[in-house]
Amino acid sequence: MEKRSILDSFVYVGLLGLLLWLPLPLGSNRDWSVGLLVLLVSLLGTLWAWSRLDKERPFGRVLAAAGPMVALLLATQAWVAAQWWLGLSLDVGATFQYLMLGLAYTLLFVMVLSVFHTRRRLTVLLAVLVASGTLQAFVGTFMVLSNLEWGFLTSKAVATGTFVNRNHLAGYLEITLACGIGLMMALRDGQPFNLKALLELVMSPKARLRIALVIMVIGLVMTRSRMGNTAFFISLVVIGSTFILLNKQNRLRNAVLLSSFIAIDILVISQFFGLDELKQRLSATQVEVQLVEGQLRASSNDLRDDAYRDALPALEQHWLTGSGAGSFEAIFPQYAGPELLGHFDHAHNDFIQFALEYGLLGTLPLAAFVLLALWHALRALWQRESWYRSGVGFAACMGIVSLMIHSFTDFNLQIPANAATFVVLCAIAVLAGKHDKTRTNRTRH
Repeated sequence: MEKRSILDSFVYVGLLGLLLWLPLPLGSNRDWSVGLLVLLVSLLGTLWAWSRLDKERPFGRVLAAAGPMVALLLATQAWVAAQWWLGLSLDVGATFQYLMLGLAYTLLFVMVLSVFHTRRRLTVLLAVLVASGTLQAFVGTFMVLSNLEWGFLTSKAVATGTFVNRNHLAGYLEITLACGIGLMMALRDGQPFNLKALLELVMSPKARLRIALVIMVIGLVMTRSRMGNTAFFISLVVIGSTFILLNKQNRLRNAVLLSSFIAIDILVISQFFGLDELKQRLSATQVEVQLVEGQLRASSNDLRDDAYRDALPALEQHWLTGSGAGSFEAIFPQYAGPELLGHFDHAHNDFIQFALEYGLLGTLPLAAFVLLALWHALRALWQRESWYRSGVGFAACMGIVSLMIHSFTDFNLQIPANAATFVVLCAIAVLAGKHDKTRTNRTRH
């Protein structure tokens, strides 16, 4: 095997191992794990660049198609660097850390596009994400049912997996569940829907994927994350309905498959693993609107709502240039109201926090990056002539939409494991329609 090929294989395996590792050390949300993430991505990036040397097309058509997205990510990192270098940040240390993370995310995005450009490798990437999500759901569920919470001295009543916060586990499962459902749709065989096809689905190797989806749904429900579950179900219904309407051929088969997922997993299986408790948490949420000094002021029995409400004055003050990436924890105490007695290191709303810290100049490129990823995913979803591409597009669409909905009330994109996995999902959105098909034994592609 040539030296370049060995390097490519090492980077391929290394990236898969990295994706499995990221959620394990508390979502990589510790200073040492952040440093390790940056170091590992840098090492893999160096080997990847070396493997690209002397190649006629070192970047390939996939990277060329994603060029605008790479440019947008680099533009955001350039602005964070300007915040740090020019003294615009109110927390220079945190901004430097976010700059290193941002560069690592950008390099990870580029490497995933380059390394997983074939159908076989893209399938393996999706399968590894599903396996990681299944492991997280299993660990979280086991901890709750056994009354053991590894890593903490006291037991918890909700599933957190290897994350600290249940909402972060929910956010991670939203992505991996989307990948699992999309992979199942991508691997359809195109046969007419009948009893034989249904039995083959139950008895075939796809049954392992189906079991993994069941485990992840149970884990998601057991997190008791209100917005996590709401975002997942909304994205499943919206993207699933769109998928069924666009794909006229085998429409019945697709409708039965998605409907069975909702009916069996959510309404039956999850009923035994805490669906009632989740509904109680949803119904217990209360919001009151009062007139204070001539202005309407909303309050909630959930302090997170008060947190991002109190962050709005800071946003008004730093709307253009931002207070500096990662600076929320340092500046928020001066804006927090008297009812917020606890410590808030994040705004519990990704949109507000990005706008506050990065300003308009840094947030616009990020927003454009996500919209372009969604556009690539939708284009793949619309490819009626390819079951595989439309299925992978389904995965990317559903995952992106779900996490964007969840971001209104949580800060998944501030957690390195979830942010890195989301960047990988955006790369999958591009790969869905631009990957190279290496097999020709099927009648459709």
